[in-house]
Amino acid sequence: MPENISEKNTMTDNANIDFKEIKKILIVQFRPFGDVLLATSHLATLKGRFPRAEIDFLVKHPYEEILDDNPYLSQVIAVDQDRGFRYVWKRLQLIREIRRRRYDLIIDQQAGTGSGQLVLASGAPYRLGWRHGKVSWGYNLKAVRKTARYRALQNFDMLLPLGIQEEPARFFFRIKPESDAYVQQWLIQNGLARQSFVLMSPGSPRKRKKWDLVRYAALADLILSQTDMKVVLLRAPSEYDDCRQVVEHSLKKPLIAPPTTFNQAAALVKSSRLLICNDGGVNHLSVALEVPSLAIFGNTSWQIWSPQEAFPDHYHLVNPAWQRRSDNSFGITPEMAFQKVQQILAGARP
Repeated sequence: MPENISEKNTMTDNANIDFKEIKKILIVQFRPFGDVLLATSHLATLKGRFPRAEIDFLVKHPYEEILDDNPYLSQVIAVDQDRGFRYVWKRLQLIREIRRRRYDLIIDQQAGTGSGQLVLASGAPYRLGWRHGKVSWGYNLKAVRKTARYRALQNFDMLLPLGIQEEPARFFFRIKPESDAYVQQWLIQNGLARQSFVLMSPGSPRKRKKWDLVRYAALADLILSQTDMKVVLLRAPSEYDDCRQVVEHSLKKPLIAPPTTFNQAAALVKSSRLLICNDGGVNHLSVALEVPSLAIFGNTSWQIWSPQEAFPDHYHLVNPAWQRRSDNSFGITPEMAFQKVQQILAGARP
């Protein structure tokens, strides 16, 4: 808890907040997996500032899986991703439910038009969001993002109007026993032990984030031929074709992981020696699980989405000279990536 915080404090835009009134808090972060996970990095700090408050989290299905058993949350509210008339009807019902719960403080981490509308209609006396957000006029507490840095740390900027200073980010993600059992059975069936394989996640729902699959295949061959590590390809349900292409272009034929839920995927990450991936949610998951990672960046900001500067054993690879935005090589060769992999496996800091 920060020092010298009075029960009555003057906040951003001269809004006065009585900390004794804060008994029910709602955090809004609808999606995606990575952003929901990143939004949990300051929950311990927030709970420390308001130890007697109930903290709820509003998320869209199926991302509530990330928040299972989170010790800092009282309740997770999951809503369906509807469209058309059904979306309007469900949205009105959601607004009524939020008003019924009578939150004292709502924190809009999503910073979108939809989340901002909910916050404005909530009836909450304190509404916290980004000063430069799309609906910033609906907030009476406004936060300002400071310098570009890993988003898990940047999220602490949101808490500054509450008088909360930055602390080390602390993720929480629980792997269910049944998920671990599912993964361990598959590993045994394929002759793999914990820490005996490198996990690759070559797919991405956003094409511009995806390093060239042929290069992933070449990197897999280098690992399989020049180290004692096996290679397993992790996939979301929609990414099987990406993994299949990597296998087709590989001479050494890495294994494709079985279908997994997000929790089962976490169990597989936890069992691996190293995760190699694109910029995305699985990279943040490796941070939460304390499994070393190497993320390959091209079209997105490593300053914001790479954990390298904040967390040990998590690295990124980027070529600042690369200019061809339509070229998914990202200016990074398999040999460049393999050099980093060797250093990480040897325990050296790249």
